[in-house]
Amino acid sequence: MLVKSFGAAVLGIDAVQITIEVSALRGIDFTLVGLPDNAVKESKERITSALHVSGYTYPRKSIVINMAPADIKKYGAAYDLPLAIGILAADEQIPSAMLGEYLIMGDLSLDGTLQPISGVLPMALAAKKAGFRGFILPADNALEAAVVEGIDVIGAHTLSEVANMLSGLTQIPPTVVDTEMEFERNAFPEELDFADVCGQENVKRALEIAAAGGHNIIMVGPPGAGKSMLAKRLPTILPPLTIEEALETTKIHSVAGLMNRKKSASGLECALITQRPFRSPHHTITDVALIGGGSNPKPGEISLAHNGVLFLDEMPEYKRTALEVMRQPLEDRKITVSRARMSVEYPASFMLVAAMNPCPCGHYGDANHTCTCSPSAIHRYLGKISGPLLDRIDIQVDIQAVPISELQKKERGESSESIRKRVMAARAIQAERFKDENGVYSNAQMSSRLLRRYCPLTPQQEQILELAMTKLGLSARAYDRILKVARTIADLAASPDIQLPHLQEAIGYRNLDRDGWGS
Repeated sequence: MLVKSFGAAVLGIDAVQITIEVSALRGIDFTLVGLPDNAVKESKERITSALHVSGYTYPRKSIVINMAPADIKKYGAAYDLPLAIGILAADEQIPSAMLGEYLIMGDLSLDGTLQPISGVLPMALAAKKAGFRGFILPADNALEAAVVEGIDVIGAHTLSEVANMLSGLTQIPPTVVDTEMEFERNAFPEELDFADVCGQENVKRALEIAAAGGHNIIMVGPPGAGKSMLAKRLPTILPPLTIEEALETTKIHSVAGLMNRKKSASGLECALITQRPFRSPHHTITDVALIGGGSNPKPGEISLAHNGVLFLDEMPEYKRTALEVMRQPLEDRKITVSRARMSVEYPASFMLVAAMNPCPCGHYGDANHTCTCSPSAIHRYLGKISGPLLDRIDIQVDIQAVPISELQKKERGESSESIRKRVMAARAIQAERFKDENGVYSNAQMSSRLLRRYCPLTPQQEQILELAMTKLGLSARAYDRILKVARTIADLAASPDIQLPHLQEAIGYRNLDRDGWGS
């Protein structure tokens, strides 16, 4: 008997339907074709044990399985469940009438229990698009898939539960998720607030501008100045995720396998990522882990930070190759991973927040400590960050250690909520400005064409900017960065035009573009 069950394969952050054809013929054999990897080929042993423990028998027949389309590589053990169900239906141990109504995916243990899998959200979206009635999957993944409306999400614990449901013997109620409630209960974490930061008003201002325009920022200062503390609080002043951004962000984390049993800020299981991601990889990270890829391509840290913040602490300590491969994603806001048999694209629209010491010992320019580094050591240290990469960072700000007198003050600083209101007002101005521009949502994303349109300068402003460019030896890319930042500063001031103080402040955020930086 020939039957068909249906699964899905994840390509990038999207999924495509996989048709699993199972034929039970005379003989004793097992053949699996359709470009499976080793994990899929090993499914026979897991399925045999799971069927036996669940009260079914493995057919004493020649089982031929084709996974179509054959040009797509099938990875992992998530195909165990649709293969097992197909084998049972082909052997007529369960009816096959309902197989065409469901997309089925799940990893089988030897005792027949279902283990969580990765990439559930894009699979659920693919199932809805293909017109399936429902999606059968492990119960641990049901909340994540239930975010997709218009499809029955059936979360099962064992193989026998799925078989009994398809046989009409039992029913499994669909899992339902209220996305609005998800957003409400996953508010900003209360333990992080800019009100806890003493002093550093200039850096807070720079971070507010960065948040308002989606700009990349680097902070340079001695150890203990508060660089990491400030960076960790940046997501609290960013606008809340929209439902579209939340879905896209969740898809990326789902493909990476990070949504299984993920906990929200309230301690409950999370069906949807509703907070801006904050990723802070260690400086020993490999190029592939940062960018994404591998033999079975997975998103890297830059994609996991999509719609959020990527924080690189002690930036010169990262491998130069890892830093340089970020150039293209910083410009294009996406990353393409090419392999011999496939090419996948991951979104990578993130805010880069970098922090570094001014020298190896960390005390160059520090009034309270003496720098012990030689000029050549400082030059080598700063040269670890190339000029082209530095050009792609819109805001460059010095940070100094906070005086003891400032730390002893009792009053709290301005709260994240207060700053976020100004940021959201500036973002609203940008949303109206770019409403007719496809893929542009903030000032940091403006092209040269949009800069000419939305950032006109007076003759006096052009003269001042030309003088600054010449004195600092800035590149054409840095010129564009200054205009973008000036436009954001004007938006924060609710000014329709860029004023001279806005431009001067923006120029002040290029104070690292000077001799001593590598090229």
